[in-house]
Amino acid sequence: MKINVGNTDRWVRIIAGLGLIGASLTGFIGMWGWLGIVPVLTGTFRFCPAYLPFGLSTCSIKK
Repeated sequence: MKINVGNTDRWVRIIAGLGLIGASLTGFIGMWGWLGIVPVLTGTFRFCPAYLPFGLSTCSIKK
């Protein structure tokens, strides 16, 4: 797997995902909040499969 999630994108994903999971645990948004696992995992592993077909990457280019 090639890393395609940069630092800012990574932390936004992790925080948003944890927020969704937390909202689900408190009963605020129901079971749909468990979809927050996806951004937490993509942020943790720094790889987003949805970026591949479009050739996107939020990593800074190091030369």
